[in-house]
Amino acid sequence: MSIQRDAIASTEAAILSRLIRPDEDDLLPEAAQALLRLHFDESDLARLHDLVTKNQDGALTPAEKRELESYLRVSSFLDLMQAKARRSLKKHA
Repeated sequence: MSIQRDAIASTEAAILSRLIRPDEDDLLPEAAQALLRLHFDESDLARLHDLVTKNQDGALTPAEKRELESYLRVSSFLDLMQAKARRSLKKHA
């Protein structure tokens, strides 16, 4: 494997995807439903919007950049878990 492919294979998103396996449908319905109820609250969505807007303007401080990256990592994790939850519920429907 090349160095570039190694780097891609070990990104947080790639590692989480291999761990969670969002394409598998092995969650119990109760667990899947609980995962689908998880969401960011309004204050987090507002903060995320502010950070994204500042990022588009090139005006993020280093601390804000780290904060935005944290939001994006958590959002990616939630997306993977909810994809698995939806697939699992479809199987049990």
